[in-house]
Amino acid sequence: MDAQILMRTDAAERPSLAVVERKLSVLERAWGSGFVRKTLIIILLGMIWETYGRLLDNPLLFPTLSDTLATMKDRIADGTIPMRAWTSIKVLLMGYAAGIALAATLTILAINTRIGTDFLETMTAMFNPLPAIALLPLALIWFGLGSGSLVFVLIHSVLWAVALNTHSGFLSVSQTLRMVGRNYGLRGLPYVALILVPAAFPSILTGLKIGWAFAWRTLIAAELIFGVSSGKGGLGWFIFENRNLLDIPAVFAGLLTVIVIGLVVENLIFRTIERKTIRKWGLHS
Repeated sequence: MDAQILMRTDAAERPSLAVVERKLSVLERAWGSGFVRKTLIIILLGMIWETYGRLLDNPLLFPTLSDTLATMKDRIADGTIPMRAWTSIKVLLMGYAAGIALAATLTILAINTRIGTDFLETMTAMFNPLPAIALLPLALIWFGLGSGSLVFVLIHSVLWAVALNTHSGFLSVSQTLRMVGRNYGLRGLPYVALILVPAAFPSILTGLKIGWAFAWRTLIAAELIFGVSSGKGGLGWFIFENRNLLDIPAVFAGLLTVIVIGLVVENLIFRTIERKTIRKWGLHS
């Protein structure tokens, strides 16, 4: 009887424990979105740009964001920027695809043969530190003024970054997965495609993103140097032309277009691939 009284007393004295769940406000939910935070950062940078341009009050040095956007709108409406952007993107896709194909070939040889590993490591050590734009004079001699020269330097900018990251990802695949693949009788390309690629895909995707960034900036730099074939050039040539004409708002409009395309590719294409592969497979750390 005394024990029951003590138990009831302890139960009465103990504070009642309850799960408290507070509903997040709209602002808290919005702040939890990475898209919203990044958008706010872009808006803040735009406000700084506009304020500095108005304080400087010298369009030849630094036009305001509003002037740049107005010029960009006009050049989009007359088709100039879309045409120049498509010219650059076509060349970029050719060089990017060729670079990925060569990187895949070298990596497959490296993962299956010792001489392939030695070759890839040697070539990467030699050519990866070499800026792609430094090969442009040779490319102009070999391929002339045209897309061939641009594709050549783009292959160089993509090849080593993709091959290096892919090979590193393959080497990091656990021995357990390797043994599973061999126990199922997988060899050669099936072994690479079914075992190594899914396990190493985070490194592969990193290499693809680095290769894209290298290729995009290399292309714009190359077009700034010559960039015109048969009277038609890409975004780099658009920037160079307007710099010669002292149309600085158009120069900034070209630069802003380069930035926007980079943001779209990074946040729309690569993020979608990451969401549908790495996070879905549970490989995201």
